Amino acid sequence: MKRGMLLLVLVALLLPGEAIAQSINLRDLIPEGQGATSGRILQLIALLSVLSLAPGILVTVTCFTRFIIALSFLRSGIGLPSTPANIVLISLSLFMTFFVMAPVFDRMWNEGVQPLLENRIDEREAYQRMTKPLREFMQANVREKDIALFEGVAKSRAATTPPAAPPAPGETVQPTEVDMRVLVPAFMISELRRGFEIGFLIILPFLVIDLIVATLVMSMGMMMLPPTAISLPFKVLFFVLIDGWNLLVGGLVRSFG
Repeated sequence: MKRGMLLLVLVALLLPGEAIAQSINLRDLIPEGQGATSGRILQLIALLSVLSLAPGILVTVTCFTRFIIALSFLRSGIGLPSTPANIVLISLSLFMTFFVMAPVFDRMWNEGVQPLLENRIDEREAYQRMTKPLREFMQANVREKDIALFEGVAKSRAATTPPAAPPAPGETVQPTEVDMRVLVPAFMISELRRGFEIGFLIILPFLVIDLIVATLVMSMGMMMLPPTAISLPFKVLFFVLIDGWNLLVGGLVRSFG
């Protein structure tokens, strides 16, 4: 009995020491110095802001917009307002987006995020490296007309600035990159236009089936029978026979080269 009590006393004396030794040191999270502390706090705030805006960034700078519009047109063309469900269309669009954007995301990680985590570059250079693959992807899929539109609006709203000095003789002028505030909305407009073009091509054969069925129903004198009730099975059968999901998804993915 005495040996048991002695063992319990020794364990009680050793536990606080181990707990103190394993306590978290806040100095490792926030370094000393007012400037370093403020910089770390600003980094955490910027990280939380980026995470909160991640869904919007995913929609604006990736191919998600084109995919979800085309799939929505498909559902409307078939005549099924809730089949497939929204969660199915959004999930399919997300996985297609990740499939198309995988090379871009890999370059962003290898060229920007990983060197920043290893403290080989600073935040400004990491931002330039991470946005470069996205910029190249958007410029490859944006119309010059849309870029010119937002560039003209930006120039008209900007304050007057003195003209730049002309280049010296023999000096090569590097082409200026498109500003992200111009490139992002121009890319979104281009994706919306392309999505509606694909949607028109998707809905056109279903419209032909509706017209044929409506003509047959009217010629047979069945005025009270809605044509959509008869055309719906034919549209579903037509889409299944041509292997529509394979054709549509393959065409959407290949549309980005």
